[in-house]
Amino acid sequence: MQRNRGSAPARVSAKGWGWQHSGRSGRAVADLDLEIEPGERVLLLGPSGAGKSTFLHALAGVLGDDEDANESGQLLIDGRPVAESRGRSGLMQQDPDAQVVLSRIGDDVAFGAENLCVPREEIWRRVGAALESVGLELPLDHPSSSLSGGQKQRLGLAGMLAMRPGLLLLDEPTANLDPAGVVEVRDAVRRSLDESGATLVVVEHRVSVWLEVVDRIVVLAPAGLGQPGGVLFDGPPATVLAQSRELLAAAGIWVPGYLPAVRPRSALGLKTFDAGAHLLLEAEDLAVSRTKGRKRRPVVPAAVVPSVEVRAGHALSVTGPNGAGKSTLALTLAGLLAPAGGRLCALPELARGAGARPLSWRGRELISRIGTVFQEPEHQFVAHSVRDELLFAPKILGHGGELVEELLARLRLEHLADANPFTLSGGEKRRLSVATVLAASPQILVLDEPTFGQDANTWAELASMLTELLDAGTAVVSVTHDAAFTAVLGGERLVLGGADGFADVPNPRVRQKAARLHP
Repeated sequence: MQRNRGSAPARVSAKGWGWQHSGRSGRAVADLDLEIEPGERVLLLGPSGAGKSTFLHALAGVLGDDEDANESGQLLIDGRPVAESRGRSGLMQQDPDAQVVLSRIGDDVAFGAENLCVPREEIWRRVGAALESVGLELPLDHPSSSLSGGQKQRLGLAGMLAMRPGLLLLDEPTANLDPAGVVEVRDAVRRSLDESGATLVVVEHRVSVWLEVVDRIVVLAPAGLGQPGGVLFDGPPATVLAQSRELLAAAGIWVPGYLPAVRPRSALGLKTFDAGAHLLLEAEDLAVSRTKGRKRRPVVPAAVVPSVEVRAGHALSVTGPNGAGKSTLALTLAGLLAPAGGRLCALPELARGAGARPLSWRGRELISRIGTVFQEPEHQFVAHSVRDELLFAPKILGHGGELVEELLARLRLEHLADANPFTLSGGEKRRLSVATVLAASPQILVLDEPTFGQDANTWAELASMLTELLDAGTAVVSVTHDAAFTAVLGGERLVLGGADGFADVPNPRVRQKAARLHP
């Protein structure tokens, strides 16, 4: 069978290339000189905000045509400008929702291949093989809207694999996956590359995941803030890691075996908020679901949790495989989804006269009591600048926004204060979404994948800030696949849907509970 044009491995060439987003004073990428040979497999690293996602979006031709943006130099695929090379590349973006285009998963996976004019019978053969290879073995008519964030990541990758592009661009492809899913997806990529010979550029903060797959590591230096940008390191993985391990770690790269220092919980904080007091929110036999029941069609819960207790100064980490209902549980505890069954009750210390049902609270009452960070940061942005985003909740509550400047500094967003939130990198968007919630000083934080897209330095700063908040009495509920993050915060681990794939968490303060999937 004749391959579609996109299946030949692509060559990438950047010659003094740079990009400056509209409304930004500094460049996202500057003076990038890089040659990637056909069939090479490159792991692209760099601190959060170094321009990794911008480079991938540019290669995919999806940076947009904003007249106020500023591009310099040349960026070529097979010696031709990117704009003339559409169809040669397939991009899997950081935001799983951004790449779901059709309502049924089979149609969604087929979409890219259809646009490349692949014969119909070949398309559906590829669709089935791609879904199987990424571990998303659901009926082809299964609604894409009902997938979890991690499942949408698998769906997006399946769509890329079905296209069989000459250049496969993956932006944090395993960030929201459970540990078993990380291995499954990585191996699916490797099998696809072995078959097609395509060129790979993958962005991932955690180096160890892709060491078995790639043959080259390229590290980008951040542009702006007095730094020239460009390539910091380039070479075979073993050489780059051996010669530059300390420099890479200092730059925030997650080199194998490295864990940054984090401010620990204080003994006083742990003693003050002991397990027997300060109950804020409790649930019994709580059934959670994102779907509403119709006449004669009862709601089928995603999960049923026998008991949940959220206490001041305590952490609760919700873990488990993709699709187990973790995000749905988080949104229910946060008062944003109605329980599908059971009981959810706010205690007087949290309710403060607003009533025992968080779902019934008005917006102002909710954000001052429970702050929620969604899995997709863009879903909570409402302003045109980073600073205005941070001021939004304090204005609603009648506060002066005293925390704003501190949050900008602590989460390394000062230089982006006037930037449009939607132009930030994935890691920067995540930190901003956390900061917007912290600006309202709620009693409970509900965080969905809070460490997504973070380099080691920003991860440590975020984790340290949360240990301070725990010591001050804030309760932290986090949905996470990050075992190290769970260990740092301590508290309890609630496992949905069976085993979560974590090795034993090396922290005696982490206690494990289990919930059950609905039959």
